[in-house]
Amino acid sequence: MKLNGSLFLPGVAALLLTPIFATSALAADEEVTVINLTQTACQFVESENGVDHGYTSTEKADCEEINAKTGAARLANSDVLTLKPGKYIFRVSNKNVPYSLGFWVREEDYNWANPLHKLNKISVSGGGLDTGTTLNYEVELKEGEYLYSCPLNTTPDYKLVVKS
Repeated sequence: MKLNGSLFLPGVAALLLTPIFATSALAADEEVTVINLTQTACQFVESENGVDHGYTSTEKADCEEINAKTGAARLANSDVLTLKPGKYIFRVSNKNVPYSLGFWVREEDYNWANPLHKLNKISVSGGGLDTGTTLNYEVELKEGEYLYSCPLNTTPDYKLVVKS
């Protein structure tokens, strides 16, 4: 479904998917889809049905405490992002968290301590998301199940399913 010229998928509240032509590491003529995600304290807003819970955090430990109490219930009610195989840019914004954040998308069974996973599994991450900053994270996703989160903001591990 088109909404204001952008692709809108029902069931993924306020998540904007926009076909663009990449200008960075991908070839200039390769079409990719941009997925916009907004981080506030301890959460990704779009992943939680567009609801900003209004949490406040001055450090990672604050989110660890908040998510220990509310994370499982919020995750159970969160949207599962469903995409087709292809090339994506996750455009992640730090809306109001007063410390540097990051983003991590990886195959569901990815284990960072397993050296073979670093060779054979999909994992894209990065930091440097200061307050008010937006950064792009490029990844090519194949069919399977993935998780995405921010370890620095200690968000829940939101689910992403890629299928044809």
